[in-house]
Amino acid sequence: MESEFQSSLLEGAVTELSRLPGIGRKTALRLALYMLRRDEREAVALGQALIDMRRGISYCRVCHNISEAEVCPICSDTRRDTSTVCVVENVKDVLNVERTGRFDGLYHVLGGVISPIDGIGPDSIEINSLVERVADNKISEVILALSPTMEGDTTNYYIYRKLMALGRSDLVITRLARGVAVGNDLEYTDELTLGRSIIDRRPFEN
Repeated sequence: MESEFQSSLLEGAVTELSRLPGIGRKTALRLALYMLRRDEREAVALGQALIDMRRGISYCRVCHNISEAEVCPICSDTRRDTSTVCVVENVKDVLNVERTGRFDGLYHVLGGVISPIDGIGPDSIEINSLVERVADNKISEVILALSPTMEGDTTNYYIYRKLMALGRSDLVITRLARGVAVGNDLEYTDELTLGRSIIDRRPFEN
């Protein structure tokens, strides 16, 4: 079968680029043609950087953030407040909270939120490992920093119930102040609003 673009190599590049989120075939074609016009060394450097990233980055065994070592730089930083853990949906949320400069504790990356319609249940994300971290009594506050969507609130409530079942009367569970608009993803919240939401966090109410 003849390639759509009269070149099987270009067709292959477009197909692979279009697998990326938010990249359709038109955009993929534009990117492929752009790289075709550039010096070969640029394309090789891009390809090698992606290979190095994929092979060199894994996930922290403690918080599940991205890491080039077994334990990520945040978890291994002795200057961080190890008694407070901020629970977020994904790695991008860690980056967003860090940019505010208002939080010096640790993180726990769930890797998603509970969404039955998408086939994502509690066992599909890192909730059990969070409960295990809190059960050792070294963590005194858990901040639920999930996006204020229906799925985020459902996940917050599930985590709240699991942590309360530990029977730790000294454990404080808080959530971000509602400076983050209901229905908004944390990813699209500006740094000032997010920072204030962390500082003004409130006790999580059943």
